[in-house]
Amino acid sequence: VQVVESGGDWVQPGGSLRLSCSTSGFAFNENEMGWVRQAPGKGPEWIVSIWSDASRTNYADSVKGRFTISRDNAKDSLYLQMDGPEPTDTAQYYCTRGGPRSWYKYTAEWGQGTQVTVSS
Repeated sequence: VQVVESGGDWVQPGGSLRLSCSTSGFAFNENEMGWVRQAPGKGPEWIVSIWSDASRTNYADSVKGRFTISRDNAKDSLYLQMDGPEPTDTAQYYCTRGGPRSWYKYTAEWGQGTQVTVSS
């Protein structure tokens, strides 16, 4: 299994950023996928997931209405559109298999993550 996140950067509050995740080594189109983030000095926080066929999404209250998850099963890829980020969104972002109650089972597969820094 290989998971590679990209797209992280410094962004001003209220700006926009799009994260990408490229995967291989498992049946991407059969798996619920999501994003988990970890801020400095804090534990991992699940923020969003999407069903295998993209028919349903789940968002944590902390990002609802500001972030949008999507996937391209033809490319085995996952995306996170961040609109209106806030300084509290500063964290390392990880792409993961699983949803809000199962993502923790897949931490051994995580990539290096991608760093998002929100500041003015």
